[in-house]
Amino acid sequence: QVQLVESGGGLVQAGGSARLSCVASGRTFSTYAMGWFRQAPAKEREFVAAISGSGGSTVYADSVKGRFTISRDSAKNTVNLQMNSLKPEDTAVYYCAAREVAYLSRAVQVYDYKYWGQGTPVTVSS
Repeated sequence: QVQLVESGGGLVQAGGSARLSCVASGRTFSTYAMGWFRQAPAKEREFVAAISGSGGSTVYADSVKGRFTISRDSAKNTVNLQMNSLKPEDTAVYYCAAREVAYLSRAVQVYDYKYWGQGTPVTVSS
């Protein structure tokens, strides 16, 4: 079992930055890949970014590529999402998720992830 707790986000102006963090517990941190998803009102949950258990591989949604950076800190059992150049369309509840395995293998679907945090809202004002 893996427990995930997100923090960060809130209200940000367009063009600004925000940083989300997710603390994981329950299993050896390097044994599972992790990702971030988001869900806007009345929309499906969508993939944002993911990172392998070792941190050596990352993948991003086209909509955030070049603006968002995912990273993991094994000393703190934390995965971070640095979000720059935020746009109003980035407004959503952001969820941290963990896979059962350490590799990514283009894991960009909700069903690729077994464990989920409670979500943290990000609102980007224009």
